[in-house]
Amino acid sequence: MSVCPCVHLSVCPCVHLSVCPRRRTVQDRLTGADVRLSEEQLQLVQRLQRGQFGDVNFDPYEAPGLEFLLGMKENSSPSQIPKSPPIPNPGNSPQVSKLVHAIKMGWIQPRKPKENVPTFYDLWAREDPNSILGRHKMHVPAPKIPLPGHEESYNPPPEFLPSPEEKLAWEQQDPAERRLNFVPQKFRSLRAVPAYSRFIHERFERCLDLYLCPRQRKMRVNVDPEDLIPKLPRPRDLQPFPTTQALVYRGHSGLVRTLSVAPSGQWLVSGSDDGSVRFWEVSTARCLRTVPLGSVVKSVAWNPNPSICLVAVADDPEGRDLRISPGSRSQSQSHSQSRSQPVTQVTWHGKGDYWASVVRNPGSRQVLIHQSSRRWSQDPFRKSPGMIQCVQFHPLRPYFLVASQRSVRIYNLLRQELTKKLQSNCQWISSMAVHPGGDNVICGSYDSKLAWFDLDLSTRPYRLLRHHRRALRSVAFHRRYPLFASGSDDGTVIVCHGMVYSDLLQNPLLVPLKVLKGHAPALDLGVLDVAFHPQQPWLFSSGADGTVRLYT
Repeated sequence: MSVCPCVHLSVCPCVHLSVCPRRRTVQDRLTGADVRLSEEQLQLVQRLQRGQFGDVNFDPYEAPGLEFLLGMKENSSPSQIPKSPPIPNPGNSPQVSKLVHAIKMGWIQPRKPKENVPTFYDLWAREDPNSILGRHKMHVPAPKIPLPGHEESYNPPPEFLPSPEEKLAWEQQDPAERRLNFVPQKFRSLRAVPAYSRFIHERFERCLDLYLCPRQRKMRVNVDPEDLIPKLPRPRDLQPFPTTQALVYRGHSGLVRTLSVAPSGQWLVSGSDDGSVRFWEVSTARCLRTVPLGSVVKSVAWNPNPSICLVAVADDPEGRDLRISPGSRSQSQSHSQSRSQPVTQVTWHGKGDYWASVVRNPGSRQVLIHQSSRRWSQDPFRKSPGMIQCVQFHPLRPYFLVASQRSVRIYNLLRQELTKKLQSNCQWISSMAVHPGGDNVICGSYDSKLAWFDLDLSTRPYRLLRHHRRALRSVAFHRRYPLFASGSDDGTVIVCHGMVYSDLLQNPLLVPLKVLKGHAPALDLGVLDVAFHPQQPWLFSSGADGTVRLYT
C-alpha cells in the first residue's frame, strides 16, 4: 500500500490546506474544492515549512532606515562599511591637544545631565509641614452664644421679675443701653410658653456678627510690670523738703486768696476776701498789722528787692503799693487807670522797680506794666493775645511770660517780639511759675493737670502730671532748693522734687515727694495759693478755710 506524501497545513480555522507535491492542489474546507498552487505559492509553502522567511530578499540583519540616518542615497548595508581604522588628520592634532589640556585643567566641564522634571507636580510638596500646623493654630473660632440665665427661665425666681417701674424704665431706655433684650416673664408650665417673637431677629444678628465682625488673635506680650515703672530715687534720699504742719496763721474771716513772703523770710503778707491785708511774723504766727482796704484782695506780691519794703496789692477795682516801715503806719499809693474791671494779679520784676498787673477786661488793655519810681504805666500790647490768666517776669532775661487759657507766650521786651509759644495741652490754665534758672516753666490748670515745660527741649509739655483730683489753683518754685509745689481744690498740697541739670543732654528729674493735708475745703474751694520760704525748705499755703499754714 503506497502512502501519499501530502503535507497537511492549517492556515486558518476556516481553510485547511493539504499540499501534495505531485498534484500541487489544496483542498478548501469551506467549499470542498481543490485549488491548484502556482510555482511561487509552492515555494512560499516550502519556505514556511523549513522555518524561513516568506520573502526571499528579506535580510534580517539589516537595520531599518540606515540610508536616512547616514544620509546615503545608495542602498547599502552595515556589512559593506569598511572596518579599517580611520587615519587622523594631522591638522587637527594641535586643536585636540588644546582641548585635552583644557579638560585636564578643569576649564571644560562635561555637560550636567538634565533633571527629568515631570509635567505634573505636587503644589504642596515643598511646603513646610510646620507652617500647615501654624495655619491651623491661627484659626480663630467664632465666639459662642452666651448661655441662658435665670432671667430666661419660664419660671424665674421673684427677684428676677421686674417691677412696673423697672419695666417702664426699660421701655424708655435706648435699645443699645439695655442690659437685657427682653422682659423676663413667668408661666405656670412649660406648655404655656408661647413662641419666642425675637428668635428670627436674634438669629439674624448672630449671622451678622459671624459675617461682618472680624476676628483677630492678639499676641500677648509678656512684660514685667517692674520694667514699666521708672526707676526713681527714694524720697528720703531727696531731703530736705516740707513734711509736717508747723504753724497755723489765724485771723482772716474770709477766703485767703493770696500770700507772699518777704525776701528776708521774716515776714509774711496775706490778702483775703474780708477786704484786709495782714502782715505776719513767720516764726511766731503773730499778726503784726492789719490794713483794711474795703474790697476783695485778689493778689499780693512783696518786692523782691531786700532794700525796699514794698508790697503790691490787687484789690477791686485798683492796684496799690503799700509801703511798710517798722514803727510807722503803712502808706498806700494807688495806681488805678480808670478801670471798671477788677485787678486779678500783680507780680514784680526781679530788680524791684517794675511790676505788672492783670485785668479781666475783654478789650486789649488786659496787662499793664508799672514803674514805681516814676509812677507811670504802659500797655505793652496793641492786640490782646486772648483771655489772659496770669503773667510773670523772667528771672534772668528780658522776657515777659503771658499765660492765656490754653497757651503761654514768651515776649522779648527789648526786641518787642514774640519769642516762643508754649502749648499746654490743658483746657484752662490757672497759674504759672518760672524756675529760678529760667529754662523751665510749670503751669497749673483747672482740669487737674500740671504741665512742666523745658524751654530748651520743645514747646510741648515735657511731663504732664495728674496728681490732684480737682482743679489746681497755684504753683510755685523754690529759689534755692530743687522743689516745686501745687495747691488744689481737693485741699491738698503736693510737694515734688524737680532737679534741673546743667547738662543739656539730661532731662529734668521729677519725683513726687509728699502730700500735705491740713486745709478743709469750703464752698468747693481748697488751697488757693502756695509760696516757698526764700531761704528754708518751708512751704506756706492759704485756703478757703480762712487760714494760712506753714509746713516744715
